[in-house]
Amino acid sequence: MIKLGKRDIKINILITDKELDELKKHTWSMAESFGLDDRIEKYQGKRPIGLYQWDFECLIDVLFVALDDPNEYPLKSSPEYHALNNLYIRLKNEYRKTYD
Repeated sequence: MIKLGKRDIKINILITDKELDELKKHTWSMAESFGLDDRIEKYQGKRPIGLYQWDFECLIDVLFVALDDPNEYPLKSSPEYHALNNLYIRLKNEYRKTYD
């Protein structure tokens, strides 16, 4: 268990529908994520999920690799690619706004 510091900021973000479906396809690559993979798998998208800086960093890295993989998303015009890319952009923007 990670011990939170007084400067650790938790951000609540809602991930639903196609974004959540696509994200769940990539939880296997979050092996060293301090339980983030399990939290994403159990997440239903009905309420915002609380994420800390290290969660954002893990998700952004995982999505970057997935979006760049031609085996995962051979068609950049597919709805699945667009959903995951939208989530990637939202997470990056929230990360920059909060932690930069």
